[in-house]
Amino acid sequence: MKIAVIGLGLIGGSIAKEIKTRSLGTISVIGVDRSEKHANRALELGLVEGIVELEEALAVADIFIVAVPVNVIENLLPQLLDGINSQQVIVDVGSTKGDICESISSHPMRRRFVAAHPLAGTEFSGPDAAIMNLFSGKKNIICEKDKSDEDAIAQALKIFDFLGMNTIYLDPSEHDKHMAFVSHLSHVISFALSHTVLDIEKDEKQIFNLASTGFASTARLAKCNPVTWTAIFEKNPKYLSEAIGAYITHLQHYKKLVDNNNWKGMHDAISQSNEISRVLDGIKLNATKA
Repeated sequence: MKIAVIGLGLIGGSIAKEIKTRSLGTISVIGVDRSEKHANRALELGLVEGIVELEEALAVADIFIVAVPVNVIENLLPQLLDGINSQQVIVDVGSTKGDICESISSHPMRRRFVAAHPLAGTEFSGPDAAIMNLFSGKKNIICEKDKSDEDAIAQALKIFDFLGMNTIYLDPSEHDKHMAFVSHLSHVISFALSHTVLDIEKDEKQIFNLASTGFASTARLAKCNPVTWTAIFEKNPKYLSEAIGAYITHLQHYKKLVDNNNWKGMHDAISQSNEISRVLDGIKLNATKA
């Protein structure tokens, strides 16, 4: 089997590294990246066996993993589907699904495409960010399963199972709404927090000497690639705006509690927020069982 990974950043590079390393030569992994710098670095790091042009990949690969920014995926997919045969499979790993699925909904080769989203990542980017075991025990989402051929789904599942992931199925709209609240919003919060502290830091140079691990963990996501995350926000504006609006409502409530010296209300609000531990503990438990 030969797999072509298109886009050799954190996600694509980690997939390539994991498959190439653990398959012990039984699976051939080639890379495609429009950035010559990224392509050369991926080759230096041994993430792939070789770098090829897209046309060559279309001629030789069995499976394509598309790991470029989501707005690029949307434009690239029709071209890829135009160039494959009925035995080849294309799997995208983008963080939004609605526009991507819509972009090829009427394509005659639609059934050779699997819309996926492995829920894994770090705040780092580029080939140097690629790591082993990034996906182990994590969730993977596949959308519009019924619109893909059974053998295409089977091929995709082989890859995600190989990576140690647990796959669930959602429709694209449901996926994008959930991601807006549990993933995309947290990035917006981190970006906004970083802006807030940077504004203060202009006059109070000591602020970062006082920053604790709490600030570091909350602001960590602000180090994420702006190209990747601008594209994600661009492709999920409706649900992201809804999530930000809901968050602002809660922020305003906390501000009102502070302005009114309502510390009983603050205690109650914090106690209610502690319920998130039930959700997070459940996630950890499910990951352990997997």
